[in-house]
Amino acid sequence: MNKVILVGRLTRDPNVTYTQGDNAMAVARFTVAVDRRVRRDANNGEPTADFIGCVAFARQGEFAEKYLHQGTKVVLEGRIQTGSYTNKDGQRVYTTDVVAENIEFAESKAAAANNGGYGNGGGYQQPSRPNPENASTDGFMNIPDGVEDEGLPFN
Repeated sequence: MNKVILVGRLTRDPNVTYTQGDNAMAVARFTVAVDRRVRRDANNGEPTADFIGCVAFARQGEFAEKYLHQGTKVVLEGRIQTGSYTNKDGQRVYTTDVVAENIEFAESKAAAANNGGYGNGGGYQQPSRPNPENASTDGFMNIPDGVEDEGLPFN
């Protein structure tokens, strides 16, 4: 079985390209910094990380382009894929990437905005929006008086 689960932060914004042809698809390449478990005597107690190259195709690539930025903390599920190519100097180059099959946010926008130690505050900014009259402070909209529960779409 070839299955990988990573939890880490993007080191920079994804590099997104699109394939040519009738069925063009997004190809997003990015690196995820994944903290290592540290022994007490290793690196004088400083945390260490692995920088893992990832690639996302099609819908996952479009998701990466739209929502992922430097510092965004993600949970990535995928598989390891190896390959090789010949560079312009005629040398064989071997590659290892994690092909992302599922990408999810690993923290809320509020937590990312309060994360002062990495990147640009977790990679995304909390948008400033006006607070409508019927919105509560917890982010949910208050149901106006006189609306019966039967009229709500989730009953």
